[in-house]
Amino acid sequence: MMDFRELKKNLKKDHSSFPTLKVALLGDSATQFLATAIKGMGYERGYHINLFEAEFNQVERQVLDQTSDLNEFDADYVIIFQSTHKLIEKYSSTVLTEQSNLCNERLDFIKVICNNVKGRIIYYNYPEIEDTVFGSYANSVSSSFTYQLRKLNFELMNLAQERSNLFICDLQSLQSKYGRDLMFNSSVYINTEMLLSIDILPHVSSRTLDIISAIEGKFKKCLIVDLDNTMWGGIVGDDGWENIQIGHGLGIGKAFTEFQQWIKKLKNRGIIIAICSKNDEDKAKAPFELNPEMILKMDDITVFIANWENKADNIRKIQNILNIGFDSMVFLDDNPFERNIVREHVPGVTVPELPEDPGDYLEYLYSLNLFETASYSTADLERTKQYQVENERVQLLQSFTNESDFLKSLNMVSAVKGFNSFNKLRVAQLSQRSNQFNLRTIRYTEAEIEALSLDNDYACFSFTLEDKFGDNGLICIIILKKDNRETLFIESWFMSCRVLKRGMEDFTLGVLVNYAKANGFKKIIGEYLPTAKNQMVAEHYSKLGFNTLIGSENNQYELYVNDFISREHFITEH
Repeated sequence: MMDFRELKKNLKKDHSSFPTLKVALLGDSATQFLATAIKGMGYERGYHINLFEAEFNQVERQVLDQTSDLNEFDADYVIIFQSTHKLIEKYSSTVLTEQSNLCNERLDFIKVICNNVKGRIIYYNYPEIEDTVFGSYANSVSSSFTYQLRKLNFELMNLAQERSNLFICDLQSLQSKYGRDLMFNSSVYINTEMLLSIDILPHVSSRTLDIISAIEGKFKKCLIVDLDNTMWGGIVGDDGWENIQIGHGLGIGKAFTEFQQWIKKLKNRGIIIAICSKNDEDKAKAPFELNPEMILKMDDITVFIANWENKADNIRKIQNILNIGFDSMVFLDDNPFERNIVREHVPGVTVPELPEDPGDYLEYLYSLNLFETASYSTADLERTKQYQVENERVQLLQSFTNESDFLKSLNMVSAVKGFNSFNKLRVAQLSQRSNQFNLRTIRYTEAEIEALSLDNDYACFSFTLEDKFGDNGLICIIILKKDNRETLFIESWFMSCRVLKRGMEDFTLGVLVNYAKANGFKKIIGEYLPTAKNQMVAEHYSKLGFNTLIGSENNQYELYVNDFISREHFITEH
């Protein structure tokens, strides 16, 4: 982790090539150094943070006053730091009969924040202060500060499930990891009103940017793991599958078992698990198939590559199968040589510097918070199966000499629907996850998707895709804005890269043209806004038969619906 001085130096570096994010910071204590850390960490994550910092202890006024600087700034993200110290001050000055209502009062105000503040809200939860007034018995006294504080943090989690624009930055977990003595320096607080120590600021700013990056579509999708002395202890080719170090008993095998349990939880959450090992394939697979103490089984693995080729090339093969960006991959290997090879030859892949002692793997990985996400749905549970099926499609394609014959053989069917209560979360999630096939790269919250579905000025389409191998689920979204009676503007077109090269682009355009004709529209306008990741769709509209819009300065294209010529595809509408 960088220290504060390094983050401060970042402010002098050139941010001009980075996308700009408007971020507001409101606090009930001194936030100047926190603001510096957030801007410096923004540079590390590839963002230019245009930051508005409210005056000291102005949270209520900035939120409630419609003419405030906060409302005028119109931030993309609003970070709110209401501290435990100020909360305990309020508690201490409250009459005894009202102390049991501390949590509810604060929670009511946070709901007001959610209702009044535009943009995404990142709210810091409350690191605990143990005032020892009751000692451990505070857990049994509902009016105690400890009870009220823990209740507040719990209710914050519930509120975040209800409000799609509220994201909790977990300062309490940072304090649990690094300790209160690192989080807070009493002498600095007394003299400066600064509640977060200089040493903890890099960790707080990193967690804050983790959330922002996840919402902006920068997050990890795949964990690639070595085997010998990483997944288990020992070398399976020498020791045999029955003698590797793994298991729940005492000794180093316990560390590998708990490491596998962590990977299993990631898989269950929707992270793709891949294997990249220098090994004979049959020997490498044997523990997964035969060793009863293994937590992970072959069904948990999406792509399994074990051979004697270099790992950089094998990771490229994994990327080619999954069709995701290298920057969404994490590679874990106990061997420093292998780690350096991948860092040097596959830039973009995150390669943590694992400790030498396997017993330290998990605590180190916990501290990195590699797999932050901004959404979660039951569809994530199916991701491993979906990518396993995609691997089967890749293998089948190799047996065909003609791509059209391959596509016909898939028996593809798509269901076309609007946005509804069943798919709005998945639609928002896909907007946050799609980076490569995303023409304008607009991110939506669940609430924004719901609002669009009710707005008569928009027409919204969701597409699923199913074939003989299985159901890919919701894979494409198009949002049309009705510019006028004759023109439709494609505000968003994004699609999962898992279904590229199957004719989905031609099928979806046909749906749009049919809608336009049925509703009296004569023209469809599309726009491509380039980012660092979406170059693959730079010629999307021209390939579909759109013409460059004369006089357009922003890569805009037009298609007259009566001039549309349908191209061959092999997808049937459900």
